[in-house]
Parts: sequence; structure tokens; C-alpha cells
Amino acid sequence: MEALISLNGKQYSLSDIKSGLAKDSTSSQENSVFQFCHTWLNGKNSYVLQTSGTTGAPKKISVTRDQLCASAKLTADYLGLKKGLNALLCLDINYIAGVMMLVRSLESGMNMYVTDPAANPFDKISSTTQIDFTALVPYQVQAILKSKSKHRLHEGIFLIGGAPVPKKTFEELQSYSGKFYATYGMTETLSHIALQRLNGENPANFFQVLSGISVHVDERGCLIINAPHINPNLIVTNDLVELIGYDKFIWLGRADTIINSGGIKIIPEKMEAVIELIFNELTLENRFFIAGFSNAELGQAVTLVIEGKLSITQEQRLAERLKQKLNRYEVPKSIRYTPAFVETDTKKINKTKTLETIQN
Repeated sequence: MEALISLNGKQYSLSDIKSGLAKDSTSSQENSVFQFCHTWLNGKNSYVLQTSGTTGAPKKISVTRDQLCASAKLTADYLGLKKGLNALLCLDINYIAGVMMLVRSLESGMNMYVTDPAANPFDKISSTTQIDFTALVPYQVQAILKSKSKHRLHEGIFLIGGAPVPKKTFEELQSYSGKFYATYGMTETLSHIALQRLNGENPANFFQVLSGISVHVDERGCLIINAPHINPNLIVTNDLVELIGYDKFIWLGRADTIINSGGIKIIPEKMEAVIELIFNELTLENRFFIAGFSNAELGQAVTLVIEGKLSITQEQRLAERLKQKLNRYEVPKSIRYTPAFVETDTKKINKTKTLETIQN
């Protein structure tokens, strides 16, 4: 039986999409899905992808059909994706995560349910439709956990990527029987090259690379990826990792965000993990991140950047807990507030642009 694509409640056969008969789209997401599937089913051999701009200026890269297929097969083999399962695409098709959800479905023979990107994609899916596989970003997982559709997290396989999974979200997911995986990857690796199981009997604190891929580190301690069937060149990243053998690693942070404060090198991401626990303890729901601000004495001063505003009492309690939980070099020298963080198109915090708005 031929796989079907359901876009915002309307069903189409792959034959209709291949022939170009399915054109009554009502959104940019639908238009993009129709266009990609039409070209894919008619054998297009190369595609241009857009990077998200999270850690640098957005750019376009060219990839081949064979490379996309190789990436899709790695995931399908690892997770057991196959014909007849139902996949949900609720990410922007203009970026690699959305593109790869389509390729995995088309190559594995899964039925596809496509919605416009939304905080809670299950709002647009019939309660009687079982979803076996989907990919989400953390803010979508958080929205689902707060909604009436949170029971949907008891079924299927969930990939969570685009940003680290918050500790509170990780703890909440332990109560659900779906299979949750954090992903490590980027546009240049055609989505993820490694997965970390977040729940179940054997949750992991490391990323397991997929079959045929090996990793090592450079002199900075940054990850180098060897995935010849996806990319013929070694991929040198700015991600600081702790290597476990040749196929496992723990992500520590970004080399390009390290703060040099008085000669002491500080990894913001490690601090943020501790501060997240403090925020949870104090029931502070503001988003935040750590950055280094120019300082005549230290070179860079560790600074806590918070979205919104805290009361004087909240700030005092926070300052006390920071001193208790962080070492003296890590304790922020100041707190900066901003009404709203700048985000990328994929809803990640754009720290560079946010800092520019604060400093300006």
C-alpha cells in the first residue's frame, strides 16, 4: 500500500504529489513540502540547504541526494523506522531538521503527517491518529508537557534537538514511556550523527555516534567528525567534548563561547547547567544565559543575562544561591536584563544578536 502524506488534515498520495496534481496548498510549509516531495519523487539529485545561524552567520550549502539518503538510513536502522509507521513533521521544512524528517519518511515508506510549526503540534493532529516517530525542539516538548495532549508522550519515538534539553524537562520525561533521544548534529552533518537516550531503563549521559561514523578531538578538545558516507571531508567543530572511546562523547560546551576572566577559562554551558537547577529551585521561569562582558581589569567579566526582570527579593536570593553553588571564579560579576531575547528562525536563542542589543 502506498504511503500517504497528510498536510493539515488533507491526505495526498505520493503518486499525486509526484505527478504534480496536489497543489492546493494553503501555507508556506505546505508549499515547501509539496515542492520538496515532488522533486524528490522525480529523482532530483542535489539540494541547497540553509544553516540556522545559531553559532555564526547563516549560509547555504549544497548536498547530494545520496548524502541525504545515507543520513536517513543511519537513523532508520538505529531506530527501526519502517514502512507503515506514522511520522509527524512539525519543524520548518526550510532547515535541515525538517528536510531530514521528509527524507526519512520517503525513504522508509512511512506515512507523513505534516503541520505548520507550532509550540504544540499535537493540537493539529487527531487524537485517534497514532504518531510513531517525530522530531521536536525543547520548547515544543515543554509546551506539550503543559498541555492536555501530554499523554501522547507515552507513544512512539521522539528526537529532541536544536538546543540542550533542560534538566527540568529531562526529569519530567522520566514519567513517560515514549522513547526520547537528544540529538547531536548540524546542517553540515545533515542533521544528527549521534543520539543520547534520555529515558527508559538505561538512560545515558553521553552521545552514541551512529554506525559508520567515528569521532576524535583536536588540540583544543573540540570534536572532529569522520562520516565519509555523509561528508567526504572531516568536519571540525567548535564543540568541546569529553571523548569516550571512538564512538561516544559527552558534550561540554562551545570553544567560541569560552570566557577568559583574569586568565581563568570558564565554559558558560557548564555554568548554565548549574544555574538552571537554581532557577528551578527558586521557581524562576525566566530564560537566561552566561556571557563574557568586556572588563578592564579581568579582560572578560562573567555576566548572567536574564530575559525579563526579577524583583529585588528574587535577585537577592539568586545571588546567594549562585555564591553557594559556583566557585569564586564562576560567580557572575553582574546581572544584565533584557525585555526579550533575539531568536533564530528555528526558535533558538541568538546569543550574539541578544548581546548586541544589550551592549548597544
